[in-house]
Amino acid sequence: MAQQLTLSLSDMAYGGEAVGRFEGKAIFVPYAIPGETVRVQVVSDKGRFARARLLEVVTPSPQRVSPLCPYFGVCGGCHWQHVEYQAQLDYKRSIVVNQLERIAGVSGAQVRPTLGMADPWHYRNHVQFSASDDGGLGFMAAGSHRVVSVERCLLMHGLIDDLYESLDIELPGLRRLALRAGVNTGERMMVLEMEGDEPPEVEVDLPVSFALLMSDGTAVTLLGSPYIHERLGDRVYRLSAPSFFQVNTQQAETLVALVRTYLNAAPDDTILDGYCGVGTFALELARSAGQVIGIESSASALADAAANAAGLDNVRFIQGPVAENLATLELTSPLAVLDPPREGLGPEVVAALARLAVQRMVYVSCDPATLARDIKGLLAA
Repeated sequence: MAQQLTLSLSDMAYGGEAVGRFEGKAIFVPYAIPGETVRVQVVSDKGRFARARLLEVVTPSPQRVSPLCPYFGVCGGCHWQHVEYQAQLDYKRSIVVNQLERIAGVSGAQVRPTLGMADPWHYRNHVQFSASDDGGLGFMAAGSHRVVSVERCLLMHGLIDDLYESLDIELPGLRRLALRAGVNTGERMMVLEMEGDEPPEVEVDLPVSFALLMSDGTAVTLLGSPYIHERLGDRVYRLSAPSFFQVNTQQAETLVALVRTYLNAAPDDTILDGYCGVGTFALELARSAGQVIGIESSASALADAAANAAGLDNVRFIQGPVAENLATLELTSPLAVLDPPREGLGPEVVAALARLAVQRMVYVSCDPATLARDIKGLLAA
């Protein structure tokens, strides 16, 4: 039988696991909160640290709340619903501070309070479901490859929620189904992934576009339009089925405003937009800069970006890997905005940014650990 322990928890780790110590070893416990005393069962011992399953909360934190979602703790999508929302925001700030100190070696960094939402529910404009063994749709279970069928997800925007409730889908060979919506335009799209790339017969009564995402990453339109649109502020963005876009439209508007403020471009500045996607930042920054150069490896995203930039003569795009293109780009002390995937920039991009003598940089990160690693490299350069 795996070891059972009673722990006092002291910290919150990146990913939402609380941390306690037993005989000097860090024990990571999901669905727990610092300040709690808990009974746990060790499920994985890695030597220097271990992971445990929560058995009982002996002394609960005053920050503990009852999760609204009936699938919380089974579905692997959410990690924080047991924590009061303001406390979630505070813990996320402290996690960034800790990652900067531990990985980047930066102490005393100014990390401002996390900007939350008035209503942190029903915000996702893009949700991807997997097919379950029982013929339903759902999400991956926590810590496994098993799919948990769900009747409803409380994070889905109402446009997607209505679409999901209207689904009557029995497709043999269905692997994944993505639902996308333009929150500010009302446009909706379903994106299917099938075993063997065989297109299914599709009938739907709602005004929605259908696309089949092939195994090579290209999309085939089955019904309706090959793209939807979303509006941020006064700018409308075209979004093709394979193209990435921020999943929280309201917070994306906040993010674009922050990037514009922090970059503080002048009319004669050149801005480098690495991982530019559909032009979310580039097109907004083009209002105040002399020139914007976007780099993106996704062909579909770059096609969307070019369409979205129609009428702007100070924006140009380059397709291909950021590291490869930065190595040959000749610019003089540009400004830069970088929004890399979860793996971050990496040493080649850091070296290229140093070579270009970037004078001011805004780094949009979805992973504070790789952010801290890259900051360490940037400081060394």
